[in-house]
Amino acid sequence: MKIGLITKRDKAHKTGSVMQAAVSLLETRAVTVESIYPEDAAIDVSRITADCDLYLLKSGTEMALSLAGALHAAGARILNPYPSVVAMRDKIISTKMLQSAGVPLPVTWFAAKPEQLEELLLKYGPIVVKPFWAASQGRGVQVIRDASQLAGLSTDEGLFFAQRYHEPDGLDYKIYVIGGNIFGVRRVWPPKTLEDKLGEPFDVPADMRDMALRCGTAFGASLYGVDIITSSGEPFIVDINSFPGYKGVPGAAELLCEEITKQGEITKQTK
Repeated sequence: MKIGLITKRDKAHKTGSVMQAAVSLLETRAVTVESIYPEDAAIDVSRITADCDLYLLKSGTEMALSLAGALHAAGARILNPYPSVVAMRDKIISTKMLQSAGVPLPVTWFAAKPEQLEELLLKYGPIVVKPFWAASQGRGVQVIRDASQLAGLSTDEGLFFAQRYHEPDGLDYKIYVIGGNIFGVRRVWPPKTLEDKLGEPFDVPADMRDMALRCGTAFGASLYGVDIITSSGEPFIVDINSFPGYKGVPGAAELLCEEITKQGEITKQTK
């Protein structure tokens, strides 16, 4: 079996990487893992072919996503599927898909100009404005409590993505999914240190488990993370991300190895 790992070179050998631990386990099973670094050289589109049994889309850069899209067009099987990853990363699309899945979300809008959000402030109270395209560690996220703050908003994305702000009761709930395995970690947001990212493990209650599984079904994904807050005891999904780092998840490398092997075998059987 041959696996193509689309990643960033500076991440490939990062100390403590769950993904690299999973790669080492795969190699002990005689699985060939080819690391692909899209940013390393110019890519001839005409030479892109699906020569691996399965590709892992671990990087979210524009180069990585474009390569994955071209591989998808060439018939490659990617974990997670390329259309699922793009939908997860676009908060407007992912919000609509999650609404259709029936999971609890804050009321959500997008607008061309910041002043168009003023009426929402008056009607709903504080709002949170975020980049609509996936960001990490809270970059670009602002809580707006007064109309005067709207004047200072700017964006390079061409639109403003906003949600009703619900004051969290405490730490965020991070739900990690690897195939059919679900794990929960409570942590501060945004995480700034390794200790923050590891968080505090917790037993995932039935309602959050159901919410997480609905998310996976909506996107057709088997490797993902879901961020949940509770406000006055009511849960809200505030983010979803494809192929997280799985820090703080016990046995994550072994479970990743199993899921990747299973998905690779499915591809081989259908060839």
